[in-house]
Amino acid sequence: MNHLISPAIEQQLRTLGIASQAFHLRVDALLAVEAPRLGRLWSYYRNPARPSDASDATSSPYRQAQEWGLPRRIKGDPGAADSVRREVVIENDIGWRIDTMVDFLFGKELMISSTAPDEGRRRVVTQLLRAIFTNHGGPAFLQQLALVGAVYGYVDVLVKLLPNPDPCQSPAPPLDHNEPSPSAIEPSPEAIARLARRVRFEVVEPARALPVLSPADFSVVDAYAQVYRLPGRHQSSAESEDGGRGQSWVRRLFGARGLTRHVRDDVIAIDVITSTRWSTLLDNRVAASGVNSLGRIPLVHIQNVAVPFAYSGASDVEPLLPLQDELNTRLSDRAHRIALQSFRMYLGRGIDGFTEQVVSPGRMWTSDDPNAQITEFGGDSACPSEEAHIRDLREAIDKASGVSPIAAGAIKGRIGRLTSAAALRVTMLALLSRTERKRSLYGEGIARMCELALAWLDCAGVFATSPDERAIDIQWPNPIPLNEIERLEEAQHKLNIGVPRETVLRELGY
Repeated sequence: MNHLISPAIEQQLRTLGIASQAFHLRVDALLAVEAPRLGRLWSYYRNPARPSDASDATSSPYRQAQEWGLPRRIKGDPGAADSVRREVVIENDIGWRIDTMVDFLFGKELMISSTAPDEGRRRVVTQLLRAIFTNHGGPAFLQQLALVGAVYGYVDVLVKLLPNPDPCQSPAPPLDHNEPSPSAIEPSPEAIARLARRVRFEVVEPARALPVLSPADFSVVDAYAQVYRLPGRHQSSAESEDGGRGQSWVRRLFGARGLTRHVRDDVIAIDVITSTRWSTLLDNRVAASGVNSLGRIPLVHIQNVAVPFAYSGASDVEPLLPLQDELNTRLSDRAHRIALQSFRMYLGRGIDGFTEQVVSPGRMWTSDDPNAQITEFGGDSACPSEEAHIRDLREAIDKASGVSPIAAGAIKGRIGRLTSAAALRVTMLALLSRTERKRSLYGEGIARMCELALAWLDCAGVFATSPDERAIDIQWPNPIPLNEIERLEEAQHKLNIGVPRETVLRELGY
C-alpha cells in the first residue's frame, strides 16, 4: 500500500481509534507475509494440480502444490536450461486426515436448544436458532467452520443483520416482561422463517482477517478489519510513458520491467468495524461509514486448538508440513530408483551388431573375439532401510495429527475382533480426545453466534429477547458408530436412574 496516507483516511482511522501508520504497516505485512503463508497451508491440504508449461514436452503436464517442498534434485529448477525433472510422487497424507477430523467433529447433526426459563419462549427461540443454521446450510456450514479452523488454526465469523426484505410484513411481537405468560404470543412459522433470513453468518477468510488487539489484553479486540483486493481497470503501457509519476507501485513495477502491455491496478479494500462505528476504505478514500448500532463488535473468534497468549490457535496442517515433505521426497526417490532398476540392462563386449539385435528368448550371438562377453545388470532389489523409513514417517504423521488410518476406514491385515464401541474408542483414543477438546471451543463459538444473532434481532426491534433467553444447550452426537439396540438400552438405563425424559430423547436425536 501507499504509506502516504490521505488526510481523509487518517481522520477516519482516528475516528475509529486506530493509529493510522501502524495500521497500514500491518496491512502491508498481511498482504506480503501472512496471506502467502496461510495460502500455503490451504495448498498443502487441497494439493491442487495445475497445468505446467506446455513448451516442455518432457515434463509432466501438471504440477501439484506439495511439489513446493521437494528438493530441486527431484522437481528440477525451472530457471536452469539443463535441469532434469525426476519422477515426482505425491501422496497427500494431510488431506484425508483433516477430512477425518472434520467428520468426527461435525459429521452428525447437532441438537441446539434454547435454555430460556419459560417453556414457550424456549420453544420459539429454539425454532428460530435452528432455522438460522438451516438457512446457512446446517451441518455443511459447521463442517466449513471446522475445516477452516483445522487448516488455518482459527476461524472468525461476523454476525450481521440484513435489511428487511419485505418491509410490509409486520415484525414478530416483542417480549413484554411485565406479562405473566410471555409464551402466550408466539410468532408463526412464516414469521420465524423471515426472521431467520435476516441473520447472516459471514465466515472470514483468515488471509483477509486483521484484528486490532488491545495493548493491555490480547483477548480484547478493539477493532476488526478485512483486507482484500478488488479488480481495477486495465492500463496500457502507453499510459506509463511519463515514468510512473503519480501512479501506483503496481503500474510502475510492470511498466518499468515491460512484463506486459496491460496492467490491472487492483484496489485495496479495507472493511473496519469497532464497537461504535464501521467504515469501508478504498485505497486513499473513504467509501462508506456508519454507526454500529449493536454497540459491540459482532465477532465470533474460534481457536481450533487453544493456544495461550495468542489470537490464532494451532493449525492441524502446519506441524505436518515437514513430515509430508520428507514423505514425498522418499516416495519420489523410491520411484526414481525403481524406474532405473526395474528393467534389466545388458553390456555387450566383442559382439558385432549387438545394439541392433533384440534381447529375447532364443536369440543367439556369434563372435570371433575370445573375450566376447554379455554382462547383465540392473533389476529391482530390496531396500529394507527405505521401506522402514517410509513406515516410520507415516507413524510420525499419525502421532502428530492424532488420526490413524483406521479412523478413515483404512485397515491393513488382521486387527482382532472389534466387536464393541469400547474397542473402537481405545483404538482411536487420540482422535477422540482431540475431538473433545475441539468441541468445547467450537461449542462456545456456536453459543456466541446464537447470542449475537438474537442480540441483533432484539436491537432491531423485530424479536425481543432478554439476556437470559439467549443462552443455548448443545447435544453432541457420539462420533463412534453405535448399535441402535445398545443406544436404546443405554437410554432406558438413564431413564431408570432419573435422567429427564426430554434429555434422553434429545440425546437420541428425537
